[in-house]
Amino acid sequence: MQKAIISVKNLVKKYGDFEAVKGISFDVFEGEIFGLLGPNGAGKSTTLEIIETLRTKTAGEVFVDGFNLDESPNDIKKIIGVQLQTSGYYPALNLTELIHLFAGLYNRNVNALELLDKVNLRDKAKNKFKELSGGQKQRFSIATTLINEPKIIFLDEPTTGLDPQARRNLWELVRDIRSKGTTVIITTHYMDEAEILCDRVAIVDSGTIIALNTPDHLVDELVDSGFERPKEVKKANLEDVFIHLTGKALRDE
Repeated sequence: MQKAIISVKNLVKKYGDFEAVKGISFDVFEGEIFGLLGPNGAGKSTTLEIIETLRTKTAGEVFVDGFNLDESPNDIKKIIGVQLQTSGYYPALNLTELIHLFAGLYNRNVNALELLDKVNLRDKAKNKFKELSGGQKQRFSIATTLINEPKIIFLDEPTTGLDPQARRNLWELVRDIRSKGTTVIITTHYMDEAEILCDRVAIVDSGTIIALNTPDHLVDELVDSGFERPKEVKKANLEDVFIHLTGKALRDE
């Protein structure tokens, strides 16, 4: 039986009379890639920020690796990694200096070059964040989530704006992180990304979970209901054509 490393029970978040999260419940299993999907304003970001201890809840229970959010938020902070937005980096520091800065905040000793190796950025160690390409920025952002050797990392739309090569490279990075035992929670607006990466997905709309299962199961359910695509499903898509013709190599320069 799989162990739930995150357990959310009847979570509610209200802003005045507006109920952004309406009593949702779900578990995330240890070692899986779990996708939280939904349109803008669905409540998924609010839900994650509550789990990440960044936002207070109105009601409900949240447990992270056995720690109760109400009683042990600092213990939760020590075992999670949260992807920062690009505005979170000091512009005057290079990548190595940024890693040492964050390591100091966690009171940890980190080999910056080894960490940059994990995200294929060793050759950019002396560059400033603003000098990186879009794909490099996202890989570095993920690297910073690994500084405290977390049990769980949260990635918020990590491939938005990336070209196909950088996007698929990031997928491989996420898979590699999970293969080393880290649980990954991801939000994305790309359904192909969720289908390829996620072991299970929860689809959130208007503050409630309207579906939760493996991508395969959810697709099979839709097909079994009689749904048919208006266009014949092919064995490849246009992105596959693009990658095949231009190659898989990253072009970060």
